[in-house]
Amino acid sequence: MTQFPIHTLDTAPEASRPFIAGAKAAFGIVPNLVGEFAESPAVIEGYLALAGAYQKSGLTPLEREVVLIAASVENACHYCVAAHTTVTQGQKLDQTVIQAVRDGGPIADAKLEALRDFATRVVRERGWVSDADVNRLIAAGYTAGNVLEVVLGVGLKTISNYVNHIAETPVDAAFQANAFEPRRAA
Repeated sequence: MTQFPIHTLDTAPEASRPFIAGAKAAFGIVPNLVGEFAESPAVIEGYLALAGAYQKSGLTPLEREVVLIAASVENACHYCVAAHTTVTQGQKLDQTVIQAVRDGGPIADAKLEALRDFATRVVRERGWVSDADVNRLIAAGYTAGNVLEVVLGVGLKTISNYVNHIAETPVDAAFQANAFEPRRAA
């Protein structure tokens, strides 16, 4: 959409340029979503800070991606599912698990399935999960802290999923091999 340009280092507002440069250094490209975030220096800074905090959570890299992809599937975000699938391939994470999350589950590993299910419920219920939902996640081997970290991951994806919906972010060429067609419209 013309209201939401995909900025480059040259076109981004001055305050967004360090974040664009950091994304290019980290990924080798400036993902379209990051280019859109750059329209608002506050959004790009906030999103990347939240992403950095999420990386420090007690969840493993695979568990973090299960949460992010599950939230993106539930939010019907074609962009984030494709992008995160590509990221997981680069990280050499279990693609059987990733495909199950993309398909809406179930995951053969009971602990990861509990995590996928809980993340999906957090999105679907807008955080109003039941005590039984929380207890199932904890019984699967997670902690109360991990419950909160799922909320952090869902919050992170809510920002990017909603921006993608509003801005109609085109999927980068680097992510096209993992294109995702949501089961339902957002």
